[in-house]
Amino acid sequence: MMEVIFLGSGGVMPTKSRKTISIVIRREGELSLFDCGEGCQEGFTWGGLGVNRPLNIFITHLHGDHILGLPGLLMSLDMLGRDKEINLIGPRGLTAFIKNVLEMTYHEVSYKLSVKELGKDREVAFKGDDYKVLAVKVKHTVPCYAYIVVERDKPGRFLPEKALELRVPRGPLWKRLQRGEEVVLPNGRVVKPFEVVEGKRPGLKVVYSGDTRPCSQLMWAALGADLLIHEATFTFEYYLKAMENGHTTALEAGELASFSGVKRLALAHISPRYEGCEDKLASEASLAYDGEVIIAEDWLKLRL
Repeated sequence: MMEVIFLGSGGVMPTKSRKTISIVIRREGELSLFDCGEGCQEGFTWGGLGVNRPLNIFITHLHGDHILGLPGLLMSLDMLGRDKEINLIGPRGLTAFIKNVLEMTYHEVSYKLSVKELGKDREVAFKGDDYKVLAVKVKHTVPCYAYIVVERDKPGRFLPEKALELRVPRGPLWKRLQRGEEVVLPNGRVVKPFEVVEGKRPGLKVVYSGDTRPCSQLMWAALGADLLIHEATFTFEYYLKAMENGHTTALEAGELASFSGVKRLALAHISPRYEGCEDKLASEASLAYDGEVIIAEDWLKLRL
């Protein structure tokens, strides 16, 4: 199971109901944080995410509403006793930002902090045991990346009758076969997963746009995604302002989702101008996209 948690869903600046953008993907005890708006450490302190779990942080770009929560998060985790390494990935300039903030605030974290700066138009940002995170450069006013989380394909339906025919005893050996591992029986026979598992199931795919104008790089990267989290900073009446500031309207987000054939669309980076009337964004996106449209809100949890 993969769980997507919005710690912050707003753009530009915090409001009474929304912190700025911060999104966590939780899977098998591992956390991936995408962008780090102000106050996002609340999710790790009293929000139940935990202080010492494996953590990778992905920054789309260096505008304040996407990164100003990062120093507070790193310092809070340190003061609460974190001792596990954190992987930090983002555009060029991220290393200098972290180094300068920690030096100027006289804080040295006690855990290891590994920073990777992105420089290519498309690259693997991080590799996990059974998934990877791709970074794709998108079209904003400053260098900015979208991130694509892709799981490895999973074994298909387990066939217990086949396992019993091959005299595989119930229990741990069944689980190993379901995970795609071959097993050796007490009589020395080797049983391979394909003998007791039917086909494969595609892994999950989640895409987070960052701040961007609609662009072909993101359209192709999002093809067939189970969930596309796309910024929707403006409605179409502010189309010229969206173009000028490197953002996307809700209608354009719906068009991109429709082109890419995504299963669900979550609109995020909600501007304070739509406080209390966010349904305008959903209605506009639905003009172009006939799938499920979700308006992101703080502490919204989506299970995939």
